[in-house]
Amino acid sequence: MLRTGHSVKYLFFVNPFILDIHIMALTHRHIEVFRALMTAGSVTKAAEMLFTSQPTVSRELARMEQSIGFALFERVHGRLRPTMSALTLFDEIKRTYIGLERVASTAASLREFQGGQLSIIALPAFSHSILPGAAKRFHDVQPGVSLSIATQESPFLEEWLTAQRYDLGLTEHGAPPAGTRLTPLLEVDEVCVLPDGHPLLAKRVIELKDFANQPFISLSSNDPYRIQIDEAFTQAGIARRQMIETPTAVSVCSFVRQGLGVAIVNPLTALDFAGRNLHIRPLAVSLPFRVSVVHPEHRPSHPLAGAFVDALQSEAAVLRIQLKTHSKRKQQ
Repeated sequence: MLRTGHSVKYLFFVNPFILDIHIMALTHRHIEVFRALMTAGSVTKAAEMLFTSQPTVSRELARMEQSIGFALFERVHGRLRPTMSALTLFDEIKRTYIGLERVASTAASLREFQGGQLSIIALPAFSHSILPGAAKRFHDVQPGVSLSIATQESPFLEEWLTAQRYDLGLTEHGAPPAGTRLTPLLEVDEVCVLPDGHPLLAKRVIELKDFANQPFISLSSNDPYRIQIDEAFTQAGIARRQMIETPTAVSVCSFVRQGLGVAIVNPLTALDFAGRNLHIRPLAVSLPFRVSVVHPEHRPSHPLAGAFVDALQSEAAVLRIQLKTHSKRKQQ
């Protein structure tokens, strides 16, 4: 308690700040009026925004300034000019309103799409291979449901699935992340990708020995498929010339397309690039590529998650046929 003359002023402490008791008199109406003034730039326009009168806005502003103990605006030639304190306070209020607007947007989505929003997380490669076709099939039968598709690389993909943040996931891994279960979706062999004019295009099937001393584009050293490929070459005693290391199959294909080397990648990404200065050839050895659906076990099940899995399975069946057709055509 501080005593000044005949007045008594109480202070209370919230570490690390000291708050004046008068600030607690702020109301939502004060904040609303202040935000309108900062947004509109004048009392007249703020009153119009709030569907109220100019005297009411002026009165609420005066009460707010009295409550917080300092001026928010300077009166210059009949106009209000915000002080530095007002600008700082407005920044904080904007952050709060952004949070409220997100809540309102989510509520609107839930109202508009009665099934809610089906959230999916996948490796980036799936966002342009299996997911677009599956989404089309899903929306053909469920046109009113919103899809939210996020992409993430390992290990963050597995961490977010374990945290139960998504309704479904798509992964290449054979073991489920903690707190989830897997449904096998697709198993196909990795393929060789070659640029235009490469001598190996004369072969219908590529053997590991054909890669000897060839400039090679690899995935990152910690990628499980990179490890699998490296082990196959090590066991065969075949040396390649490692030219470029890059994190995704998409970027691998992009480098191959530029003629910088050859590579082994998953067939889904290879199909996306086929015919655009890039060619696919099957391998003589089997290097399986697996896709699985991840189901969180501790998140409430979305009522339409099963329908999306059905769409994924239908799209996977089509991709199998496309791969077989492409392989047969190249071997003829």
